[in-house]
Amino acid sequence: MDGEGRLPAEFHAVGHQRLCRMVPKGRIGAQVAVNVIPSRQNRGRDMDEPAARFQGARPATLDGRRIAHLEMTCAVLGAGSKGIANPLKLRPCSRTKSQSMEHVMNSPRTSEEGPSQDPDFQTDFELGQDNIRPFGLDIHNPVFLISGLVIIAFVLLSLANQEASAAFFGWLRPLLTSEFDWFLVISVDIMLVFCLALIFLPVGSVRIGGKNAAPDYSYPGWIAMMFAAGMGIGLLFFGVLEPVYFTFSEGGNARPLNIDTSEPGNEYAGIVGTVHHWGLAGWCVYAVVGLTLAIFAYNKGMPMTLRSAFYPILGERVWGWWGHAIDTLAVFATLFGLTTSLGLGAQQVAFGLNVIAGIEPSSTLVVLLIIGITAIALGSVLLGMDKGVKRLSEINMVIAVALLVFVFLVTGAVAAITRYFSVMVDYVILLPALSNPFGREDTSFLHGWTTFYWAWWIAWSPFVGMFIARISKGRTVREFVLCSLIAPTLVCAFWMSTFGGAAIDMLNAGGADGVRATVIDSYKPEGALFGFLKELPLSGIVSPIALVLIVIFFVTSSDSGSLVIDTITAGGKMDAPVSQRVFWCTLEGLVAIALLLGGGLVALQGAAVSTGIPFTIVLLLMCWCVYAALRTEER
Repeated sequence: MDGEGRLPAEFHAVGHQRLCRMVPKGRIGAQVAVNVIPSRQNRGRDMDEPAARFQGARPATLDGRRIAHLEMTCAVLGAGSKGIANPLKLRPCSRTKSQSMEHVMNSPRTSEEGPSQDPDFQTDFELGQDNIRPFGLDIHNPVFLISGLVIIAFVLLSLANQEASAAFFGWLRPLLTSEFDWFLVISVDIMLVFCLALIFLPVGSVRIGGKNAAPDYSYPGWIAMMFAAGMGIGLLFFGVLEPVYFTFSEGGNARPLNIDTSEPGNEYAGIVGTVHHWGLAGWCVYAVVGLTLAIFAYNKGMPMTLRSAFYPILGERVWGWWGHAIDTLAVFATLFGLTTSLGLGAQQVAFGLNVIAGIEPSSTLVVLLIIGITAIALGSVLLGMDKGVKRLSEINMVIAVALLVFVFLVTGAVAAITRYFSVMVDYVILLPALSNPFGREDTSFLHGWTTFYWAWWIAWSPFVGMFIARISKGRTVREFVLCSLIAPTLVCAFWMSTFGGAAIDMLNAGGADGVRATVIDSYKPEGALFGFLKELPLSGIVSPIALVLIVIFFVTSSDSGSLVIDTITAGGKMDAPVSQRVFWCTLEGLVAIALLLGGGLVALQGAAVSTGIPFTIVLLLMCWCVYAALRTEER
């Protein structure tokens, strides 16, 4: 420091940097970490450089940038060196220069605010400290090894014992959804209330990444990636299926709350039940995980893995076996939740090829489709996020919006708008009753659909939550919750109301034979969308476009999922070798094949439920953890 109290040029830094400088030979000293922390009254205030002194009001601005906390690792040239003021806080630094630069490159923190000053969130953990690097990889030991070996063993056992696998999942799925219905419904209710409260609480003004953090993506790009990852194939698979099934199938036993849909004003109750599954209650699960990961990574400087969220509870133990167990469970939940969607998408593509090209669906065709589409996903993986999944997501959104607008116009715009508002009013009115697990008589709807959906959303939550966390830096908590909760609910409701409502109107008028054949007369859920599109004008053009849309959703889901799983199994590193993502992308396809051959749709659903239920406990604890972290943030 010079006589004017200024930092020398070599110490100027941008954002959160850690620079280790070796002590010159012949000098007495040691590596130390210098914490430059502005006083509370000057935090965030611009100051002239000549007045920036360590004593008294410490500098909040260096090189014209606001810095709330600047941690620099430097060499002390000698014990009691002149020019180093006593107020500086010194602590030992054990990192080498290369280790420090590696930390900078891999740390999720890009905020100019620096790490949290709250002592409850201070840790000596170093990103990648438990990683091993065989064959040029960079994997966490033991999360990668345990999860990878267990999943490979599952694939081999399922393929070797397909009949036993089918019987097991056929028994497991209904058992879990009927015995744990109350637990899943109440848990999702708690998460929904928590998310809605964040919109109105003062902590809603906290910005992800710090007070001055700027978003990495524009609103259209951000929402497109979030929506494509969160919805994916589901809208296309269930958009027609669910409303029609709840209205007409099982002799009326599948109706939500046993509402008589034959009475005037109740004809769209099936759509209301569908919106319940794809609306606020579902998206709040993603919001909890996404917000928690984002705050602990970008605001607290911790690795972007599920274990980081539990630091307020476990402290340093979170980097040990407790944390290993949490991350491994997250890998299982993510992979099995994701492969459920991939399996559904492959079945739907096979049915679409039959409608468009006359290719007969078969197990062999589905397996070949999974292999082929997974290969396309691998190409997206190799291109990276900005050139791969981001571009595909934006293309997907354009096609999806075009398809929605087409159906909206050809089936009657006025009728669609009227139906939409009617459905949304009924949804708000019926939401409390639909969220109550006790005293329900609509067991087919509750056990067969709602509890499965909540377990499925929860199983998907590490995947979607981590993905949207990575792309949400710079957004406030309030902005994050509104855009990840309210906006998707409104869009999903409009989609379901437009597609499902038009199909219901056609069936009530005596039409839509393709929908009737695949949903009511026989249950072939993968054919509902194409049966509906066959009733529309230009179906010969629209059906192939829908098929392409399904494939791209498949690719973006697989690519995003492999990115998230790789981050977890790389100890939170975001720039792990691409070969690791290739491994997980390939394994996702293999698991989808094993489940489809070992029980089909029931096996896919059973795998998602079996991992989603235990992971529910993790999510409930995360609500408390993220609120504890938000309370320590500047607003």
